[in-house]
Amino acid sequence: MESESSHSSPLSPAPRANTNASPPTLPLGTHAPQNGSSPVGTTLRKDLGLWMAIAVVIGNTIGSGIFVKPGRIAADAGSFPLIIAIWLIGAALCVLGGFCLAELSSMHPQAGGLYVYLKQAYGRWVAFLFGWQEFLFARPASTGALAVVCVASIAHCGGWNVDIFTSVIAAIAIVSSLTIVNIVGVLWGGWTQAITTIVKCGMVLAIALSPWLFELFGFDVVQLSNYSQSVTPQREGFAAQAAAVLLAVMWAFNGWEGVVPVAEEVRDPGRNIPRALIGGIGLLGLLYISAVAAYHAVVPIEVMAQPENREHVAEIVVAKLFGPLGGQLMSLGIVISTLGTINSNLLTSPRVTYAMGRDGMLSDRFGRLHARYRTPVLAIVAQAVMAALLIVVSALSIRFSETFRDYSIFDLLTNCIVFAASIFYALAVAAVLVLRRTQPDHPRPFRTPGYPWVPIVYLVAYSWFIGSIFLGNPQEAVIGCVLILLGLPLYWYQSRRSPR
Repeated sequence: MESESSHSSPLSPAPRANTNASPPTLPLGTHAPQNGSSPVGTTLRKDLGLWMAIAVVIGNTIGSGIFVKPGRIAADAGSFPLIIAIWLIGAALCVLGGFCLAELSSMHPQAGGLYVYLKQAYGRWVAFLFGWQEFLFARPASTGALAVVCVASIAHCGGWNVDIFTSVIAAIAIVSSLTIVNIVGVLWGGWTQAITTIVKCGMVLAIALSPWLFELFGFDVVQLSNYSQSVTPQREGFAAQAAAVLLAVMWAFNGWEGVVPVAEEVRDPGRNIPRALIGGIGLLGLLYISAVAAYHAVVPIEVMAQPENREHVAEIVVAKLFGPLGGQLMSLGIVISTLGTINSNLLTSPRVTYAMGRDGMLSDRFGRLHARYRTPVLAIVAQAVMAALLIVVSALSIRFSETFRDYSIFDLLTNCIVFAASIFYALAVAAVLVLRRTQPDHPRPFRTPGYPWVPIVYLVAYSWFIGSIFLGNPQEAVIGCVLILLGLPLYWYQSRRSPR
């Protein structure tokens, strides 16, 4: 649907003729339209306004990274100037990518996001591989990992010892509960996202401002000399240090594109999605950089870099400011943060699977909507089931495999995500260059400013970044590539079975 132009995509359903009409009684699994002539009640609801779209961007991004990565970053970088510079570079890269995806989403405001753009630019097989990795491991692994972190934070907040079996069951229960919320409707999922995003932003903002407010009222908690301190970095050479820090920073920013898969459910997408992307990413960058500055103002870098402290810097800072209760409050905040990101994953990623089913690249059952809620039920459930399976498989691997005995479920689930995501981010940004040539006359309610330099700068930086990951973490990179390429046989089978 493109409200700003007369262009009509074959995948875009026509708008409902009567917004007050009750949806007809249709069987569960009603097919989504492909020709724009479908009856009322078979299209996705346009329930997301600008503020909910911004909430999806922020809520899809703020998860565990800003809380658990700063200590590891300190150990890899060794100095605050390098750390803050890489955070600024990471935020800038996301803004550049946001400009590019804003143009693509204004051209094709359809469910599926990057899947739709990659198909338009490179053909069905590249789009299929993106949707395959989203369905198979990227979003389910992220969802499962965050659910495990959520359980651990609940246990820490309550002072309970939780074994791995209980952790697995509780994590699956969390995923199942939020699955139901998103099946009931995008509006419920959107409101859940808005509420948790407000809490998450408030929590990060409190971390960012509290040290300076304490100092203002006479409490000696800020040590500006911390900014000039350094430790011996774990990595040798500036390039290796910068790449390691950027890898951690981009994990914290992973998910910044989260609103584009639900473009078909955003009101006035040509106007609101660019605003949501740029506004959301800008706010994220401001919150993250302010929080990192606060961490280093309160805790010396040598303390942050110690192995036992690397994943608990946020708790250390809050405990120093607010006393022993601070750690528990921080754990509660991480619970809310991870719940919001899990909800966002279940809100956005199933729209990619839904778009693939609607397009004949997966079973057409994935391209059907619930007659009452008009949500892609099977796609949502499939994502939740994959997340649950990955949680169980990871737990069993840790329990019975010597290779993974020293891993946590969180580490095992997230090792390959950033590498795989980076490949498709780069391809999506390059799609702006491709479509400017192949679809020059297609309406573009939003155009990338600074074209062509914005996408070119992004691609040069990301090419270096992807190469650095491959050289520095070859095992994870190879596993990620193999998992992506495993989709080719399935694509060949599905394209022969259902050619379109």
